[in-house]
Amino acid sequence: MKTILKITLTLLCFMTGPLMAQEAKVTPLMSKDLAEFPSKEGLMIMVEYPPGSADPIHRHNAHAFLYVLEGSVVMQVKGGKQVTLTPGQTFYEGPDDVHIVGHNASNTKPAKFIVFLVKDKNAPVLIPVK
Repeated sequence: MKTILKITLTLLCFMTGPLMAQEAKVTPLMSKDLAEFPSKEGLMIMVEYPPGSADPIHRHNAHAFLYVLEGSVVMQVKGGKQVTLTPGQTFYEGPDDVHIVGHNASNTKPAKFIVFLVKDKNAPVLIPVK
């Protein structure tokens, strides 16, 4: 439980600007040390965007696999194509990617997605990029 609390506090510390103003809800679901990769951990979170919510430009320094549950989200990494994802669709961000677009595609309906990250143990989940 301490790990989940630490992850939640870390996420809240790194959320700024529009994401916090729109009250996005980030719920840690699971964290697991990866025995086969001693310096890595797997982390699963659920993100709920209210209508019109948007992320700041950021990176994860992790392999991030996203799966849309509800609504639709718009995603883009630097150098990649902007895509609009609906329930059942997926998106990937690599450790070197900068996430330049991430927002709810709707101004009237919420969106919800799951993110599974493979990252360095104890590293921040989200790092703002200016």
